[in-house]
Amino acid sequence: MEIGLLTLAAFVAGFIDSIAGGGALILVPAVLFAGYSPQLALGTEKYVSTVGTLAALWNFARSKKVVWKLVGAGVVFALAGAFIGAKVILAFDAQTIGKIVTFLIPFGLLLTLLPKRNRHAESLQELHGLTLWLWAPLLCFGIGFYDGFFGPGTGSMLILGFHLVLRMGLLESSATSKVFNLASNVGALVAFVISGHILWLIGIPMLLANIAGNWIGSKTALKGGAKVVRRTLVASMSVLFVSLALRYVI
Repeated sequence: MEIGLLTLAAFVAGFIDSIAGGGALILVPAVLFAGYSPQLALGTEKYVSTVGTLAALWNFARSKKVVWKLVGAGVVFALAGAFIGAKVILAFDAQTIGKIVTFLIPFGLLLTLLPKRNRHAESLQELHGLTLWLWAPLLCFGIGFYDGFFGPGTGSMLILGFHLVLRMGLLESSATSKVFNLASNVGALVAFVISGHILWLIGIPMLLANIAGNWIGSKTALKGGAKVVRRTLVASMSVLFVSLALRYVI
């Protein structure tokens, strides 16, 4: 029963993450509700979502919307930031992490639900100089750190950052964000592997379900179906937030 529910949560998380970002807002609390520690919840989420993101990335890469020039300039910084962020969160005890996660969920949900209005973006040829070699690495490191430390809303942060700071189009921002999501997930995953905070066997069916969710969700995203997902995310996260608050805060 437990594995079945966690597998379902992993599928929903992958589906939501590939469209609107914020899949960890489903997966992390689900593992916590199953009775595991916050460290195991965060580590297992990284294990599952790292592989799951590959499915979404494959679909977006085939659409030729990934800006590989930006990937080359910032991916190492995203990896480093995520590794450092994960090491920092592991320095806290389980009860403290539970409270941190609870208080950060509304912030992550807000980032996920922020409106992403399209606007005129600079041409990709203008992505050079300080924008490419200073602002892009700083942005990627900062968001990578957040991903390793907590995670939920990272995809939305990347999309908004690429769109507002680097002036890229929304579709290109969304597609390229999947590469950085993967990179920061890997960076954080290494830290959790070293610390031994991953549910390897239970994570296998969750991982497979997450891949399926990412695959179906990314196909849906390319057809413009994010509105329904955002509404679903609001409803589910409202329940999850109240439950976590009762467990770790009240």
